[in-house]
Amino acid sequence: MVFTSQQEKSFNAKGQQTRCGVVRALGLTSGGLDSILSALVLRDQQIEVAWVNFETPFFRSDKARRAARMTGIPLRVENITRVYVEMLKNPPCGYGTHMNPCLDCHALMLKLAGSIMKKEGFDFLFTGEVLGQRPMSQTKPSLRYVEKRSGFEGYILRPLSAKLLSPTIPEQHGLVDRERLLDISGRSRKRQMKLAEASGITDYPSPGGGCLLTDPGFAGRVKDLLDHQDDCEERDFELLKYGRHFRLHDKYKVVVGRTREDNRHIARLIDPHQDIELRMSDFPGPIVLIPSGAPKDFIRTAAALCAAYSRAQDDQPARVCVKGPDVSEILTVQSDSRAKYHPYLI
Repeated sequence: MVFTSQQEKSFNAKGQQTRCGVVRALGLTSGGLDSILSALVLRDQQIEVAWVNFETPFFRSDKARRAARMTGIPLRVENITRVYVEMLKNPPCGYGTHMNPCLDCHALMLKLAGSIMKKEGFDFLFTGEVLGQRPMSQTKPSLRYVEKRSGFEGYILRPLSAKLLSPTIPEQHGLVDRERLLDISGRSRKRQMKLAEASGITDYPSPGGGCLLTDPGFAGRVKDLLDHQDDCEERDFELLKYGRHFRLHDKYKVVVGRTREDNRHIARLIDPHQDIELRMSDFPGPIVLIPSGAPKDFIRTAAALCAAYSRAQDDQPARVCVKGPDVSEILTVQSDSRAKYHPYLI
């Protein structure tokens, strides 16, 4: 079914006729240059564009919010931590170099965006993906995999590489002029930078680096958490960003602040109804946290660890304040060498 002009009829993903003369597209955005350019390419065709950004403890919406302010494109931000973690535990396509499930991550986001598209009457989805820019996740087979897993095959347009890909349903229906889409491919960003300059876009973030799951240290902590804890909350993943983490027991771990800034973040994340907090009584030292509490013998071990990372002298008695839902006391422990605990660092 092809129309001679998008001004005559528009159909959304349900096949329902939309408002005459108005084509609406919902895009995934990270806030990067490719996301911005893909939206502007469609907006130049008088298509009404909006963005959605999904956030978790592994990636945030700061860049997307900045891009929305700069372009005036409406943005909605949704936290998807719970559903994302379920996917992260066993991604069908596996992980990248570390704990990054890139293909299944993108498929999930497009599935969620597609639900918004259907519910709110958008005609199609779009992304800023560039064919061949990322050797694993932006090949033709990878893009097809993501489309099929999302459940919205044919309704996902990649404006920057569209001429190198099969026509989508919105192109076939005349909602988008394929001739005015682009044929960018590969890792070079020269064409994008020229387009940005021509569009007056000068303030955009560097590509990549937005997902903590690609960081080897953070990924190791995520794996440890998923291996040892069944019901992980958003707070548990936020804690992974701060301090030193020690796995001293299969069921319990200890988080030790590194800096004053670390201590501030850890203190903010403490749940007084379930966590055990430890601080030095007589010496400067870190905030130490036992997430979700622990038995008394483990608390004493954590107190010794707290003393080891304080300014208390090795092999000298040190007093540690312990506070939790069912405990408030001062323990006297022997300050050990930090080297004793290095094997337990996550």
